[in-house]
Amino acid sequence: MDLLLWRHAEAVDGSPDHTRELTPRGLKQARRMARWLEEHRPKQLRVLVSPTLRTRQTATAFTDNFQIVPSLGPEGNVPELLAATGWPDASGAALVVGHQPALGRLAALLLSGVEADWTIKKGALWWFTNRVREDESQTVLRAVIPSDFA
Repeated sequence: MDLLLWRHAEAVDGSPDHTRELTPRGLKQARRMARWLEEHRPKQLRVLVSPTLRTRQTATAFTDNFQIVPSLGPEGNVPELLAATGWPDASGAALVVGHQPALGRLAALLLSGVEADWTIKKGALWWFTNRVREDESQTVLRAVIPSDFA
């Protein structure tokens, strides 16, 4: 399985939190990453998105074919992310457009085996693959793409 974690692009400050829009810079970040994703996307990609406006705007730069998953919202946590994606046993690939701190905590868990407060920058994408070698499940970090590199 492939798991792609895409933190929403830069959004305006303010409240209510769920209706914050992307800034002009955030829209550019989202479009750049969407172009990169279009060139490198895995097959059978499911796109799962937090219900916030900024995550939906980020995802829309890439596709209109996404599923809004309430548990991926700003209050979400690692077990909810894992349940939504089916990692590591689901087939195909899942792209999560979500929030800190849950995305960073999941990245830490996948790479170190322990949740920790790691930061995924706004608009950045982290791509993981799960494979089995000699009856052992392994997590492989395939790519980390900051929005200004896409």
